[in-house]
Amino acid sequence: MHTVVIGGSQAGLATGYHLKRLGVDHVILDENDEVGASWRNRWESLHLFTPARYSCLPGMPSPLPPRSRPGKDDIADYLRTYSEELDLPVRTAVRVERVAAEGDGYVVEATDGDIRAHNVVIATGAFHNPRIPEFAETLHLDMIQMHSSEYRSPAQAQEGGVLVVGAGQSGAEIALDLVHNHQVWLSGNDNGEEPTTPDTFADRLLMPLMWFVVSRVVNVANPIGRKARDHFLYPPRGIPRAGGTKKKLLEAGVEWVPRTTGSSDGHPVLEDGRVLDVANVVWCTGFVTDYSWVDLPVFDDFGYPTHDRGVVESQPGLYFMGLPFQSTLSSALVGGMGRDAEYIAEHLSRRRSPAGSVAFATDQESRSAPGSGAVR
Repeated sequence: MHTVVIGGSQAGLATGYHLKRLGVDHVILDENDEVGASWRNRWESLHLFTPARYSCLPGMPSPLPPRSRPGKDDIADYLRTYSEELDLPVRTAVRVERVAAEGDGYVVEATDGDIRAHNVVIATGAFHNPRIPEFAETLHLDMIQMHSSEYRSPAQAQEGGVLVVGAGQSGAEIALDLVHNHQVWLSGNDNGEEPTTPDTFADRLLMPLMWFVVSRVVNVANPIGRKARDHFLYPPRGIPRAGGTKKKLLEAGVEWVPRTTGSSDGHPVLEDGRVLDVANVVWCTGFVTDYSWVDLPVFDDFGYPTHDRGVVESQPGLYFMGLPFQSTLSSALVGGMGRDAEYIAEHLSRRRSPAGSVAFATDQESRSAPGSGAVR
């Protein structure tokens, strides 16, 4: 196999599109049962604050009205259709357990067999395991706690108040979702908002300019982009919310309070010393990277891969896709991945396969009839 792409969501599919366009033999592995599942399994009211026009992958525009805000199922449907219409070689229900160097290439150890490849593109993004503070374990046992990755709808909360910890876009949206049935406190620092409110005249007027800025100007190739990258990633911190979100929160009756810093007698304690008597806590505190299954010395002290636009120069043939600030501020957004994917696909297509590349095949393929699938 010439190239294995690990991850079959937007980053992996965009990479697959350009690999296919260049005629590069590849396979895309995804641990979910269907393409788009990672989006479908998010909270029910989730909508992007980037319009559909800027929320699509290369080769296929969004079927939604250009100014509409796609919901999570809209994105899931789009990704599934994308993989089917473009006939990308996606193999679902395959979990990769280890990636390691072997000879002139790599071995990808997966649940359905090992694959040896000349190149590996890790397109799982950088948001893996929920980040929850240690003091969460000291809160009352009868208090319902969940991370934003587990939240689906207000029906999961029990009667009583809800503390939403983390005032980024996810925390704000979940607080707005819950406030119709509960008293809600939103805890965290204010990281600011975009200058315009979605669906307003000002937003429609300025959105093309803002997209140009996040997808072209704030680029790690220049000092502005590098400064922004370092600000948001080292250490990791939230990006600005959609414009007008704070006003919506206040109008809906959500109380914005300081950071949650600990507990007292089983109750959460705020930075100002206030103790909240709540029955539910939703942790919108982000994620930590987990590349422990990548058995290669290519990560920095924050767990991010050391790369140049997704190319790991210290490990030829290894690439990453879908990283925050991979090249621009938009690199981790659905509509911002196409240019990064094109760059990586063209870079790896120029690498020559080693002599005797027949050895770079799936273990199962050597025991199977020609044309049979080596990985389900």
